[in-house]
Amino acid sequence: MAASSARPISEPHAHPATTLADGLGVRLDHGLADDDVAARRASHGPNRLPEAPPRPLWLRLLDPFRDVMVMVLLAAALISGAIGELADTVAILVIVLLNAGIGLWQEWQADRALQALGRMAAPQATVRRAGGQLRQVASDELVPGDVVLLEAGQRVPADLRLHQVARLKVDESALTGESVTVEKTTATLPAGEPALGDRHNMAWQGTLVTHGHAEGLVVATGGHTELGRVAALLQRTERRLTPLQQRLAAFGRRIAWVVLAICALVFALGVLRGEPVLRMALTAISLAVAAIPEALPAVVTVLLALGARRLVAVQALVRRLPSVETLGSVTVICSDKTGTLTQNRMQLRTHAVFVPEPQALWTAAVLCNDARAGGSDWVGDPTETALLQAAEAAGVDVAGQQGRQPRRHEWPFDAERKRMATLHDAPGGGGVLWVKGAPETVLPRCRLAGDDPGALALAQSTSDAWAAEGLRVLALARRRVDDLRVATTWDADQAEQVLELVGLVGLMDPPRPEARAAVAECRAAGIRPVMITGDHPATALAIARELGIVAQTGSARVVTGPELATLDDTALAAAVREVAVYARTDPAQKIRIVQALQAQGQFVAMTGDGVNDAPALRQADIGVAMGLGGTDVAREAASLVLLDDHFATIVGAVREGRRIFDNIRKFVRYALTGNSGEIWVLFLAPLVGLPMPLAPLHILWVNLVTDGLPGLALATEPAEGGVMRRPPRAPDESVLAGGLWQHALWVGLLMGGLCLALQAWALQGDPGGTARAQTLVFTTLTFAQMAHLLAIRSEHDPVWRGLGGNRPLLAAVALTVVLQLAVVYLPALQAVFRTEALAPADLALSVAAAAAVALAVEAEKAWRRRVAAAR
Repeated sequence: MAASSARPISEPHAHPATTLADGLGVRLDHGLADDDVAARRASHGPNRLPEAPPRPLWLRLLDPFRDVMVMVLLAAALISGAIGELADTVAILVIVLLNAGIGLWQEWQADRALQALGRMAAPQATVRRAGGQLRQVASDELVPGDVVLLEAGQRVPADLRLHQVARLKVDESALTGESVTVEKTTATLPAGEPALGDRHNMAWQGTLVTHGHAEGLVVATGGHTELGRVAALLQRTERRLTPLQQRLAAFGRRIAWVVLAICALVFALGVLRGEPVLRMALTAISLAVAAIPEALPAVVTVLLALGARRLVAVQALVRRLPSVETLGSVTVICSDKTGTLTQNRMQLRTHAVFVPEPQALWTAAVLCNDARAGGSDWVGDPTETALLQAAEAAGVDVAGQQGRQPRRHEWPFDAERKRMATLHDAPGGGGVLWVKGAPETVLPRCRLAGDDPGALALAQSTSDAWAAEGLRVLALARRRVDDLRVATTWDADQAEQVLELVGLVGLMDPPRPEARAAVAECRAAGIRPVMITGDHPATALAIARELGIVAQTGSARVVTGPELATLDDTALAAAVREVAVYARTDPAQKIRIVQALQAQGQFVAMTGDGVNDAPALRQADIGVAMGLGGTDVAREAASLVLLDDHFATIVGAVREGRRIFDNIRKFVRYALTGNSGEIWVLFLAPLVGLPMPLAPLHILWVNLVTDGLPGLALATEPAEGGVMRRPPRAPDESVLAGGLWQHALWVGLLMGGLCLALQAWALQGDPGGTARAQTLVFTTLTFAQMAHLLAIRSEHDPVWRGLGGNRPLLAAVALTVVLQLAVVYLPALQAVFRTEALAPADLALSVAAAAAVALAVEAEKAWRRRVAAAR
């Protein structure tokens, strides 16, 4: 069991934890030193599960050539060679290779973005290191010999030999398939290889802590864990398309049939006009390759992945790529209060004592408390750390008090009871059971409060008054017990009876400074903020008024958990239309609220941080987990993780999600319009008696230079000015909605008409100047698509507004123009593309035609602005 060995420890369940710790060279109360951790990580490697090896480069290179359209293009190269056009054959092959390179680069960009997101999503673990200090580290940094602390709601980060447990229960179904939670112990088990589910002193990586807390010694990491052995058998990965990709792929298939029919018609018309059959076949094939948007889903993947990376800049980590697309549809944000709308920095504002000895209040606050020392501060629930800070301020030696009266037993807090209890030695013998919890659950269990018979009524009125002021009120009580051994056998209901009220404390968690502005931005964007909290109704209402979730004056309805339980589905459906504050709710009720909103067609984002929130996070359209204070289970159930736990971050993520979807629409608008223009040019030319306006190579070149970098540069387009002043889009709204396909049709027709007009003008003055006419059409079509790209940067604002706001796009447009001019004016490329240098007047006409396209789009946007203003 040498610490330097990378081999897993054999049968750790059969050895005492102290023996294992000695073998690993660590003290359980101290943890590993920093230099020791570094040495072990070098020996054992990162604590990561085996992953499928990356796809070989040769397979990635081969993928583009499996595409049907690329195969068709290769066939076109063969046809060119067959008719003696070797230059065309070489040029087509070069374009195929360039397309393959762009596709490979896009895949690499998406993979790199997703890998970066995966690294950011790495779960955290609490470890004891460097003389016993508690630290938060990424779970993949754990090494054998680390001492790990577990709390309810966490995923076990490595295989642990437990040495301290407090009512610990673990859901091991992810590993064993057994749905019943397992209660854990620290006892050494007999040697041998019992079933994993029977090794009760072990906690396995990937399993879920559902109850209690514990400490354990890391005995295996990464591939040496039990989960790692299973993961080694599952090396196959499957990539699934997002819903948007699936819709676009289906759209692409439909449009492909239309394009193929048009290409067949173009081929037939050309042949009937006497054009060479092979030349027309090559033209039709080139048009099909250029016009069918077969790469649309792949490009959208890149846009989504890059958008997900941008969301990290606003402190929102996307765990599921489709949620980038769906963020723009959110109509209701159901948010917890504590830590999200408020600062999660509880401070004691007031207290009241109801027993003769005032110090009893601080004793209860210190002993009935799960917060722990973590360096120079306290680590734990904000309410509990606030109580310890208040006790210290009152002169209490917290560590000394806990040492003199150690915890003998505990009944942990749960959402149903809304209280916790701990059992301790009493200074004069026997024991004291301390209880802390919500006043409405503690006060009814109190029999007396000191010697004053009216004290309980006074306590109730005091609690209500404090809660109405927005304070979080806790009641602290005690029960003296004679026999500690008997008391440890009680269940929670037995223990928390015949209590004596010790006192009340009122704490304040002030609203976050940015939350009020974020709520106002929600409302302007057509998004309704709803608060769902476990706090007292009066506390919840006070914070809601301050933030603007409900009106500051007048009456506002607050629905409590008990009231919610009495509402049937019809009554709840009526309530969710108007209620914005829910208090004292349980996890099942959160799901009911979300379902009731969804039944009315709302698109719901739901925040949560605990184990009990996971079902509601899964039910919501967008589950939002807390990255700082949330549990691993909540993060895994969510599609979005807030890295700073701020409500304003949710609003920022919605804004960014709207920007990303807008940019996807802009790319689709740009790609379909350009393809439409190419189709109109080739389809109409024979009908109006013009010769073929473009050579096959021209079509492929336009497709290459316009669909590559310029289209992808739209991913960096800033958000529209009014992106958060418009209602959310419908979740089932097509990406082609809002007149997009009509725009593609008429602007493409305009491009085609201008190109053919210039061709006719060029041929009229020089009937034999086919090369000049084709070059003019070729250049005009490229310039027109660049002008169109600049014009659709915004769906509403004029093209000149914020023109420098997207430098990558301007650079891509400039590069495309330079490449096109090179094809027209460089002799070496003229021979390949059969172009002719354009006279300045011809080039000016080409630029003017492109400007006309931009002006037409600007006229459309002006008309839209006028229609919007008239509504």
